[in-house]
Amino acid sequence: MKKTKAIEAINRRGALLVFPIKNQKEPPSLWGEMFPRSQMRWEWDDSGDSRVANLWHLREELSRSDKVVYSKWYRGRATFFSREVFVGLLACLGQISGLSKGSLSILQTLEEESPLSTKALKKKVKLQGQALEGTYHKVLKPLWNRGLIVGYGEVDEGAFPSLAMGSTQLIFEDLWSEAQKLPREKAVSRLEEALKPNPLFLKELQKQLKLLAEMKPETLRKRVVQGKDLYLD
Repeated sequence: MKKTKAIEAINRRGALLVFPIKNQKEPPSLWGEMFPRSQMRWEWDDSGDSRVANLWHLREELSRSDKVVYSKWYRGRATFFSREVFVGLLACLGQISGLSKGSLSILQTLEEESPLSTKALKKKVKLQGQALEGTYHKVLKPLWNRGLIVGYGEVDEGAFPSLAMGSTQLIFEDLWSEAQKLPREKAVSRLEEALKPNPLFLKELQKQLKLLAEMKPETLRKRVVQGKDLYLD
């Protein structure tokens, strides 16, 4: 399984899941691009398909390649974007307006130090323990959805490595800067055109755009945190 081939597929399609959802062709996935005639079996024992494990390891390598961008954007699933498409995503959705205190706490922590392992991040924002697992994932979700954070490699924290996460502004400073200069209307048009061949990705984009549009300024209270204008629930 070639890294260069995977990057070419991501750039050609604009956005790809890593693994297919229930072996469906849509949304498109890296697995589907590389093994179009093979169903994926999620089995990790000796009888399992080695291609699954190989793609899992390739996912980690790609995430820190800087050639593509790794996120949990589509329904919380592992998603790769081409750099060009991710710039459009940031220009469209990369806002901090309306983020909860929990989400802002994670974002500010990652803006101070990135990337961080799951364990280290939970400790810094005081969301450790099984009882707070749901809260942790809830406050992470809007940061993934808006492209404000990215996955960047893994950290060995015991039985299974955990994803390292970072502030997009720090990890991909060049893409962040480019997105700030791209007019939002132009970005939306460009992104819709890029995702048109992938209708489920396009539907998810439209959903996220609608959520932002429905936010009423009068329901947000403005504060300045570390010299930035932030909006808290």
